[in-house]
Amino acid sequence: MKDRARPAYRRRITAALALLACVGAAVATPSAGAADGQKSTRVEALPISWSADLTRITSDDVNVRYTKGALSVRSTNFRPASAQTGRGYGTQVTAPEELDAPVNRVSAALDADTPSDADVVVDVRGRSAGGAWTEWTPADDGAAVLPRAVTTVQTRITLRDAKGEARVRGVRLTAEKGAAPRSQAGVTAVTARVFATREGLVGGTTANGHIIQPNDHFVALPSRRGLSPNGSGQYSVQVCGPARCETAPVWDVGPWNTKDDYWNPSPTREMFKDLAQGMPEAQAAYETGYNGGRDGSGRTVLNPAGIDLADGTFYNVGLNDNGWVTVTYLWTGDQSGKSFPTWGTDVRIRQQATTASPEVARLAGPTTVNVTCQVHGQRITVDGITNDGWAYLPSFGGYVSNIFIDVVESWLPGVPNC
Repeated sequence: MKDRARPAYRRRITAALALLACVGAAVATPSAGAADGQKSTRVEALPISWSADLTRITSDDVNVRYTKGALSVRSTNFRPASAQTGRGYGTQVTAPEELDAPVNRVSAALDADTPSDADVVVDVRGRSAGGAWTEWTPADDGAAVLPRAVTTVQTRITLRDAKGEARVRGVRLTAEKGAAPRSQAGVTAVTARVFATREGLVGGTTANGHIIQPNDHFVALPSRRGLSPNGSGQYSVQVCGPARCETAPVWDVGPWNTKDDYWNPSPTREMFKDLAQGMPEAQAAYETGYNGGRDGSGRTVLNPAGIDLADGTFYNVGLNDNGWVTVTYLWTGDQSGKSFPTWGTDVRIRQQATTASPEVARLAGPTTVNVTCQVHGQRITVDGITNDGWAYLPSFGGYVSNIFIDVVESWLPGVPNC
């Protein structure tokens, strides 16, 4: 049988990837007659400016609508399942903006009506060609400094509104190339030992719009910086419990906090910068009385949870009650390779490029992985597909068969030999 990869028509493609048409973009000196929000002739001059397209509502967006020239929450009764905020919540993820020059600093000028009981946050992220996305970083309070130079920038607008009176009329982005950040991502992804709770809440809606199913597989983290769009594994964690490890996407925000990116170094944490990297604020509050024993919203912390697990993930890793797990935040490691989607369930990652090699991790479902190199190893057949190519995943320290990389080619394009 001829070696081949999974056919393109069987790939699982999210709406975010299907809507790659860029919104209007104008450089610092746009061509004559180019209207704001429309494409203009590009020049490789910095800074580059463009306006986010707020008119297009897609499946990546949650509880928002665009009417009368402004973006607003659709219902003030909607709350993310894991972290109750007390206010209506909505979010829009705009189409990616392709740039002609690499940038690492992005600022946002917001045109909005925000009553005292509402707020609007603009986050951005970026990636280079074939690479993984950086974390979401706030850009409306000074420039967002990205950890590496990127050529694609995406914007996310989040509204929290108690009365439904907030209106976002426009967001103008400006990107430029500045000095490289002092702290670069390490080669190895960050790992922490944290307390896990079972999310449950079947039938509820997560912060990215996913309707929670029985035996579902995803996690919630207490920060929106690592929140994946619905249906994608762009930000995923490896959770290791008493029985086994599982890789699951981040689809919700919580428990307890919403601005506690504790996996980041202390100086770059959004809040609680005096806590050590890897220490969730809720754990510090519960164990040592940090912040008066309260979370960021003033609630008394009743357990030290730093992660919520959906039911399927909770039981699969071997938990029968809330307990301690080891979590690796996969997007925090070396992202110098190429990013690819995967398909399949219970996909084994091996220490070497053979099924006889020890299993080092398992992908519970489709996700996104970073590949640095590939080798010819054992030839295997899955679902009528035969291939001897194996991709090395540095975040896991092991190899996965190229069969499970969701591209047409059996030998991954643009990936060198190991």
